Amino acid sequence: MPLEIVTVPCLSDNYAYLVKGPGGALLIDAPEAGPIVEALESRGWGLDAILITHHHHDHVGGVAELRTRYGAQVMGPAAEAARLPPLDRALAEGDRVGDGPDEAEVIAVPGHTLGHVAYRFAGGNAVFTADSLMALGCGRLFEGTPAMMWDSLTKLAALPPETLVFSGHEYTSANARFALTVEPGNDALRARSAEIDRLRDEGRPTVPVPLSVESATNPFLRAGRPELKTALGLGDASDVEVFAEIRARKDRF
Repeated sequence: MPLEIVTVPCLSDNYAYLVKGPGGALLIDAPEAGPIVEALESRGWGLDAILITHHHHDHVGGVAELRTRYGAQVMGPAAEAARLPPLDRALAEGDRVGDGPDEAEVIAVPGHTLGHVAYRFAGGNAVFTADSLMALGCGRLFEGTPAMMWDSLTKLAALPPETLVFSGHEYTSANARFALTVEPGNDALRARSAEIDRLRDEGRPTVPVPLSVESATNPFLRAGRPELKTALGLGDASDVEVFAEIRARKDRF
């Protein structure tokens, strides 16, 4: 039985994700309870576990209500346990949740926050990256450093290219506009931008997206590429320095 993944829009631009496999249903992040309850009830599903990526309120605001309603176990990064709802299990890099097709691997991806984690389901060919790697972007560096975030993105970029990336927000249209200022001559990026416009015109999410597409179009993943360095006039700069420059430009965009 393959994993079934349901995208649940929450708040103004957040996404939560329900993942259903042979072992039951779990949730990646809980921005608010209402839309998640509706998605579960309409499918007749329970909720066995909530996996939190990081401590920001727009990713944990619905945890308490969902825990009470469904008796779900709550898991999240040990490094942020003091800033999260009470955890039934604190997680660190390399830990695994579930087994078989349901198994999720915990990947530490600090930068946006110091304890941010991603969850990779190899059996479902999916990685849930929240506010680390985002479609055509990455999260702001509220707590971490450019070197820290670049290391996190490099780790995610090493996953199989067919991996589907499920990020935490619908920021892709704005990210595409910025990306085109960095690499206006990138044909793959121009095609991706047109696809994003079509999806949004149809009211559809722009995620998930294959990692191969992100690798070809996301300027933050491409900071080490010679052609991007040349486009920015930073041919002799280190990868981290180029990433930091792109991040600074995006923050001003």
